[in-house]
Amino acid sequence: AEAVAVPQELTTVRVQDPRVQNEGSWNSYVDYKIFLHTNSKAFTAKTSCVRRRYREFVWLRRQLQKNAGLVPVPELPGKSSFFAGSTDEFIEKRRQGLQQFLEKVVQNVVLLSDSRLHLFLQSQLSVPEMERCVQGQGTETVTGAILHYAMSHWGWGQEEEPRP
Repeated sequence: AEAVAVPQELTTVRVQDPRVQNEGSWNSYVDYKIFLHTNSKAFTAKTSCVRRRYREFVWLRRQLQKNAGLVPVPELPGKSSFFAGSTDEFIEKRRQGLQQFLEKVVQNVVLLSDSRLHLFLQSQLSVPEMERCVQGQGTETVTGAILHYAMSHWGWGQEEEPRP
C-alpha cells in the first residue's frame, strides 16, 4: 500500500509593526501586530491579524499557566523598563521575544486547546471581553467571536508590506 502524504500542519505567527499609541501622554503604550497564517484544524480562521499590547500578553501567559497544569508555558521577554540603548532597541527586542513566545505556544497541543489563546490571536476582544466569552457570558461563543472578527476584517488577510 502506498503511504498517503499527510499535509504538514503549519502555523506561522509573526509579531510586527510596533506602534506607540497615545504618544506623548502619560498613558502611552506600544502595541504590536500579530499576523497568523495556518492550515491547522485547531484554528477557526486560517489567517488573522490583531493588535495586542504587552500587558495583554502577560494576561494570556498567566491564563495559559493556570490551565496548562504541569505543562511549562514559554517565558515572555522581561518587563524591565530600565534598559541600555534606545527605546527602539528595547521595543525591537521585546517584539522578537513576543514572537518567540507565540511561536512556542502555538506548537504546544495543550496550550492550543485553550480558547483564550484563540481569542487573543484571532479576535480584537479586550481582556475582560475574552474572559466573559470563555466563561460563556459574552454575547457570542468563542468560535462566533472569531468568525465575526474575520468577516468584518476580510481585507486584512494579506501581510502588510514592511515599511522601508
